Amino acid sequence: MAIHESSTADNTFNDGNSAPMTHKPRLPFSTIWNMCFGFLGIQFGFALQNGNVSRIFQTLGAAIDDIPILWIAAPVTGLLVQPIIGYYSDRTWNRLGRRRPYFFWGAILSTLALLVMPNSPSLWVAALTLWIMDAAFNVSMEPFRAFVGDMLPEEQRTMGFAMQSFFIGIGAVVASALPWVMTNWLDISNTAPEGIIPDSVLYSFYAGGVVLLASVLWTVFSTREYSPEQLKAFSKEEPTPKSDVILSGPKQIFADFLAMPKTMKQLAVVQFFSWLALFSMWIYSTPAVTAFHFGSSDPTSALYNEGADWVGVLFATYNGFAALAAIAIPFIARLTSRRVAHMINLCIGGIGLISFAFIKDPGLLIFSMLAVGIAWASILAMPYAILSGALPAEKMGVYMGIFNFFIVIPQILAAAILGLVVKSVFDGEAIYALVVGGVCMIIAGVSTLMVDKAVGNAS
Repeated sequence: MAIHESSTADNTFNDGNSAPMTHKPRLPFSTIWNMCFGFLGIQFGFALQNGNVSRIFQTLGAAIDDIPILWIAAPVTGLLVQPIIGYYSDRTWNRLGRRRPYFFWGAILSTLALLVMPNSPSLWVAALTLWIMDAAFNVSMEPFRAFVGDMLPEEQRTMGFAMQSFFIGIGAVVASALPWVMTNWLDISNTAPEGIIPDSVLYSFYAGGVVLLASVLWTVFSTREYSPEQLKAFSKEEPTPKSDVILSGPKQIFADFLAMPKTMKQLAVVQFFSWLALFSMWIYSTPAVTAFHFGSSDPTSALYNEGADWVGVLFATYNGFAALAAIAIPFIARLTSRRVAHMINLCIGGIGLISFAFIKDPGLLIFSMLAVGIAWASILAMPYAILSGALPAEKMGVYMGIFNFFIVIPQILAAAILGLVVKSVFDGEAIYALVVGGVCMIIAGVSTLMVDKAVGNAS
């Protein structure tokens, strides 16, 4: 039985005593801030994962050739979890609302996984924990994307997704730099005996668990959701059937996949190459920078760990600049279009990744990551802003989940073949995986021109 939310002071939500709204009102800045704040914590966890899991794997004995396949947990869990969570979150309504129950339980499980990961006693335990951790992140993340589509009118969605990008950037900056901060500001050791995770990484994951849980709970308890009746009134579509939800779920997801809107198909190509590039960067930045720029592949050496900490700073740089770029994205889109802005941003990011192979001084890689940050801000906002206007409102969650296919499929492909490519084509030199990623990002940018002008040229 649906539970109706009470009205707020700013009359954003109908309390049932006045005439029902037939269109979504514009929401105040404070409401958009609160509904996006939880993404800070989710990305805090993702950033710790992206910046440190390869380091943890190498510390526990993984060879460079094995790292991509060990990472396969992340995209596979996304492929399985996000569309399922999207489908059921479209059909959920309880005392916490529609999307917020998934924020809540995903945050609990994510926090537990963050506490376990740096304490993994063996490589297989770390790999298993990555499966659990990434699944938990996805349980929270997918409904957050749909949340913006649920709550905001079309003219505010670019702002909503840009706000998510802002919090993603802030969370990732702090999380990515945290191991370096632990060592250089708090004098916590970044080296340890063979097979032991350094204390700087250990305490960073502990801090991440606290931040993730606190920020997601802020969104859960500071925001409200429109009731199913209100969402039905806003939408011109027929209401989503509620019968046999559990049994019909996989069948309906497959049917929706086959019937996906044309805009989603066009954006699928853009997403494929964008995320192939990003996954290459996340997997290979640590082995590439430690070997190519710091001259060590030994996880117990001071040089390796200095390089691994510097990768964290580089990740903080691109995420921090992405947070700033996210503020400018709505204005750039209005001056050009969503489509053109995304194309330019992706090409800039691709050039940044390629430059890793030509820059010898690791300090100058900061500039490479500024370029990547521009692309990252755009990737986190523009495809979703374009897509949300082409989706039926009552299927926003499931289609956002299906859209994730085109994020995780390239990551699965990268996990399956990048190790072989680096070994056989590039003689084990991880730096060239970043070059491949840069080329893919430029291809993604050019592919943006395939998106229909009618949708992609909106601001």
